[in-house]
Amino acid sequence: MTDRIWLNSYPEGVPADIDVTQYPSLVALMEDSFKRYAKRTAYSFMGKDITYAQTDSLSQAFAAYLQGLGLAKGDRVAVMMPNVPQYPVAVAAILRAGLILVNVNPLYTPRELEHQLKDSGAKAIIILENFATTLEKCIAATPVKHVVLCALGDQLGLLKGSLVNYMVRNVKKMVPPFSLPGAVRFNEAVARGTKGTVKRAEIKPDDVAVLQYTGGTTGVSKGAVLLHRNVVANVLQSEAWNQPVMKLVPANEQPTSVCAIPLYHIFAFTVGMMLSMRTGGKLILLPNARDFAAVLKELSKHKIHSFPAVNTLFNALANHPDFKTVDWSHLKVSVGGGSAVQSSVAKLWFEKTGCPICEGYGLSETSPSASCNSVMAKEYTGTIGVPLPGTYMKLLDDDGNLVAAGQSGEIAIKGPQVMAGYWQRPDETAKVMTADGYFKTGDIGVMDERGFFKIVDRKKDMILVSGFNVFPTELEDVVAQLDGVMECACVGVPDAKTGEGVKLVIVKKNPDLTEAQVRAYCKENLTGYKQPKVVEFRAELPKTPVGKILRRELREK
Repeated sequence: MTDRIWLNSYPEGVPADIDVTQYPSLVALMEDSFKRYAKRTAYSFMGKDITYAQTDSLSQAFAAYLQGLGLAKGDRVAVMMPNVPQYPVAVAAILRAGLILVNVNPLYTPRELEHQLKDSGAKAIIILENFATTLEKCIAATPVKHVVLCALGDQLGLLKGSLVNYMVRNVKKMVPPFSLPGAVRFNEAVARGTKGTVKRAEIKPDDVAVLQYTGGTTGVSKGAVLLHRNVVANVLQSEAWNQPVMKLVPANEQPTSVCAIPLYHIFAFTVGMMLSMRTGGKLILLPNARDFAAVLKELSKHKIHSFPAVNTLFNALANHPDFKTVDWSHLKVSVGGGSAVQSSVAKLWFEKTGCPICEGYGLSETSPSASCNSVMAKEYTGTIGVPLPGTYMKLLDDDGNLVAAGQSGEIAIKGPQVMAGYWQRPDETAKVMTADGYFKTGDIGVMDERGFFKIVDRKKDMILVSGFNVFPTELEDVVAQLDGVMECACVGVPDAKTGEGVKLVIVKKNPDLTEAQVRAYCKENLTGYKQPKVVEFRAELPKTPVGKILRRELREK
């Protein structure tokens, strides 16, 4: 499929390809912005602005501290934090020191965290103290030797910072007790680093930048290996795609983006943080996007130009009584990603802001953006748009052959943003990469005559909850270990709020097993979005003659 028919649908000014050699690494991209936009605000957090120059010097010091621990090029460092200013500082420091970033969901349970730290071989972790108790429960079983503890108020100045930390710890009681001997506080680490110097690491385009963990079809989470050139390419592709509307931002206004999706999610990481840095933008860091009133209160203080979000967030905000307190008139682009955007939500958002949601599509394995609708479109298309500059997409049958025009097939993607493979899993990599370099997504799609793609089904039994992948096998492995469970199966069921929810069906071994016990066990072992919405007990599970569970039958009432 070399004739890219979708190019005819590109908005004016968007190139067919981008120059991926513009920066040899993410470090070069960041340092270019530190220099060019030194005096501008890079991040706005809880009323405090942090400039590009401050981010530059903080990350230099922190990089020196990390190298001073004896961490060498290629070592992995985990970051387990919500959207706080220490996150972008830590990312810049890790990459500048020649290390590899491992993004971790701060809401993980000890079991989930232990797996990721062991699998990645992380030697250090930077973690918000609110989640330190989780680390305490599993650190002994991991290779982690160094812990840097952050607090919510670290970067808010002495007075405000102390007040915020006091409130978080003592009034709201959001920091459960923990013991991590030898852990160093973030501000102390930076102070120590200012006494040292960073040994410049030589970073090449093919060096690994990020391990981005994605649910595993085998029940085990796998790290997508994203090279420096993969993420650089996706930042430049996204910039080119948004250009037709972002060039309308007045010259005297700093482009301002909302970062409501957590930064450990690749969508926020690339299309939020890295794209904002590339364009000299201001990024509004929102530590808890579920507190809709607080989100709207913060947004009411800014002129907003760009808002990447998931369907559930667009919906919740548009239906919130405080929505009108925000001036939405400057909004140029609303990008919907992570999960399908519903037509009713797109319609409501457009009515209330005058800015359409342009739905995009991508995966952790594609850094993430692969396709998007035009930022100039004024109506909901129900498609995932067309491939981004430099990206090729095709539809394959089960034997890997191209399907006939108008037929559905598995979406396969090729482009500079496609991962190098799965971390230390050549077998898993071989399953998803074709001989000619395409990544097989597991999503079934169709393409129309203009080159627009639409997802019609999923080859994998994955469940998509508010933009997060949930793999039934992982849940089934966990629940099967609960006393009293004979066997179990998970499926996705439609959910008005989250798109899909998890339905857990159990056959009891012990007749006394209750739904409350199952839910308590799931809460202890699975992060929030993986927990079942519906728990159902049955006498038996539907199976094929060879004993394979028929998930499709469980989905149907």
